Amino acid sequence: MTNQELEYRALKILEQQPDLTQRQLAEQLGVSLGKTHYLVRSLIDVGWVKLDNFQRSDNKWGYAYLLTPMGIIEKAAITARFLVRKQREHTQLQQEIAQLQEEVRQQQELNNK
Repeated sequence: MTNQELEYRALKILEQQPDLTQRQLAEQLGVSLGKTHYLVRSLIDVGWVKLDNFQRSDNKWGYAYLLTPMGIIEKAAITARFLVRKQREHTQLQQEIAQLQEEVRQQQELNNK
């Protein structure tokens, strides 16, 4: 998974579930806690995400990750780039499938002779 894809997925997850811990985010992203910490710090450092304190029901303080206006704009831009890349991969995969199907068809014709 590319760093840009990780950024996209992290921004998407944090937008929907801002009160996740880094450990929970790491699990959802499928990467290590250390990599997740580095990713979250970089999102905060570039100004796409900010930390907000909140009080949990058990009188403990927690943090919520909030997308900044710049983070929302960047998430939209990353989403557009991600979509273009996935569409290109989809087209390439369709071409590869068509080639494989043709190979199978030709092999079956040879076997039937």
